[in-house]
Amino acid sequence: MIEPRSPRVVAVVVSYNRRELLERSLAALAAGDVRPDALVVVDNASTDGSGEYLESVELPFAYELVRLTENTGGAGGFAVGMAAALARHSPDLVWIMDDDTVPLAGTLAEAVQLWDSCPETDRPAFIASRVVWSDGRDHPMNTMRDRWDASAEDRTFAAVRRARVVRSASFVSLFVDAEAIRALGLPLADFFLWNDDFEFTARLARKRLALASLDSVVEHHTKAFDSHTVDVGERFRFEVRNKVWTFFRSDALAPAEKALYGAATLRRWGVMVRNSPRPGVVLKAGLAGLREGLARGPRPNEEVLAPVGGLPEGVLGGAPSRLQGADPADATAHRETRDLPEFSVLLPVYAGDTAARVRRAIDSVTVDQTVPPAQLVIVRDGPVGEDIERVLEEAERSERFPADVVRLAEGVGLADALDQGLKRCRHDVVARMDADDVALPERFERQLPLLDEGYDIVGSAIAEIGDDEDHPLASRPVPVTHREIMAQLDFRTPFNHPSVMFRASAVLAAGGYRGVPDMEDYWLWARMLHRGSRGANVPDALVLYRVSDGAYARRGGSRMLAAELRLQRRMLDAGYIGPLGFARNVLVRGAYRLVPTQVRRRGYRSAFTELPSLVAAPGRGKAAG
Repeated sequence: MIEPRSPRVVAVVVSYNRRELLERSLAALAAGDVRPDALVVVDNASTDGSGEYLESVELPFAYELVRLTENTGGAGGFAVGMAAALARHSPDLVWIMDDDTVPLAGTLAEAVQLWDSCPETDRPAFIASRVVWSDGRDHPMNTMRDRWDASAEDRTFAAVRRARVVRSASFVSLFVDAEAIRALGLPLADFFLWNDDFEFTARLARKRLALASLDSVVEHHTKAFDSHTVDVGERFRFEVRNKVWTFFRSDALAPAEKALYGAATLRRWGVMVRNSPRPGVVLKAGLAGLREGLARGPRPNEEVLAPVGGLPEGVLGGAPSRLQGADPADATAHRETRDLPEFSVLLPVYAGDTAARVRRAIDSVTVDQTVPPAQLVIVRDGPVGEDIERVLEEAERSERFPADVVRLAEGVGLADALDQGLKRCRHDVVARMDADDVALPERFERQLPLLDEGYDIVGSAIAEIGDDEDHPLASRPVPVTHREIMAQLDFRTPFNHPSVMFRASAVLAAGGYRGVPDMEDYWLWARMLHRGSRGANVPDALVLYRVSDGAYARRGGSRMLAAELRLQRRMLDAGYIGPLGFARNVLVRGAYRLVPTQVRRRGYRSAFTELPSLVAAPGRGKAAG
């Protein structure tokens, strides 16, 4: 057998009245060069003895059987199966397939090799296998289109890994990032059959890279070697209804994509009707699907699946199930622990802060952290009140985390204060923190592995809070991968400054914080990234960012407009943006500095934040704007 690999893979097979094919599929899973860590089989109320076979089958890995009391279609079956995998098997990858899919000996090994070859923050939303018919020809039903707007960098990234960049894929053999499912949801069970895989994968791949492997191959044992242009009779209702839902009720496709895919769909439907021996039946079914698709949207999964017990416990309810040989401890045993680099925390304080918030910020980056720092450096930027000074003295006397306090006689501004503090940091890895914010307990534990992997700047999303840190107001998402960060860099900062950890050596090589007062962080990231530093972000909110009454007022006015113009001139002179980018940024970002504060607040919240319900819970995770 091949040596164990890093991701934990849980396979999900959905079956309905195809016992012979199902037995072949499960036998192939058990005979692979690399086996899945666990298997979930969903029996969609089969009547051909499949359920009895599944009750008695013995497999060489953890196995769960979910028997549904009625047929929920492929869409419902995969929704239940994926939910069970997430709720009870702690997967990194969920490998989904139909019961007429036969994996080859190297199918899983090749997919895992492709997954492992991608940097942790550049992992694809999913990896699709190459699908062939029983005679080895590429199956026309499962031929995935290349992503038409993929960048040259993404195409090269895929090509060197023997893969293609795709926009969607089928459920015949698909390796899905478990975190993508948790973030973007399950397939829509109300689709029943057809286009559930298209909508689901397009939803996952809209803003993330998705790959089709050339070397991970499966056989799709359909009755005939055909495509979707074959007459499907009355079932054409599902095809039309579900396409209408995908185009008009889902955010899986961008407007331009809806036009392109819509034109291709109409052409394919026309070919099918023209070649049909009973076009009247097909057209009648299509009109029924059109009426249904326009009349309502797909119902929530909880409602659709309620008659069969809902979703598994740990997701949104319960479902009848059986576990064979599964040990909950095994689900996390594959996760490795390793020595993480020691690091310093750099925290500036000035007279405008409050003593209680300074103390809270210090505790949040020291005693509250699951992985605490080796050094805390506090820079007092000019004189402060007696109450703040007492907090600093307490921090210096702390037995567990004695702080190094740098006291500057006069206020020098944030950029110079941070550069002064960097000189006192004993470690190359440095975490930034502001004196009125709160770091969530797992912040450093989540960020340090990325620094250890070789990234130079690692930030995270942040959650805006007011006085009550238990009630977030909004979440500020971030681009996750280095490619996404570089794509955003010429218009707005890709990092939330108080959430950042960086390599001090890379910061100093780029010249430090000095250069553009009030925009020092954005200018620093631009110089570092254009000098070859690599950046990444943790998508969860790991810092609670305090938004005071004057936060949005300070983003505007003549001072911030002057800072904006200085920054854009520096970016233009350095070649980071061209004349058109300079004009766009001055027009859009400059106008933002001049509008009334209430308009600025609403505009920023609308464009760059999400609702507080999307904020990661505590225990899981100030931009220049």
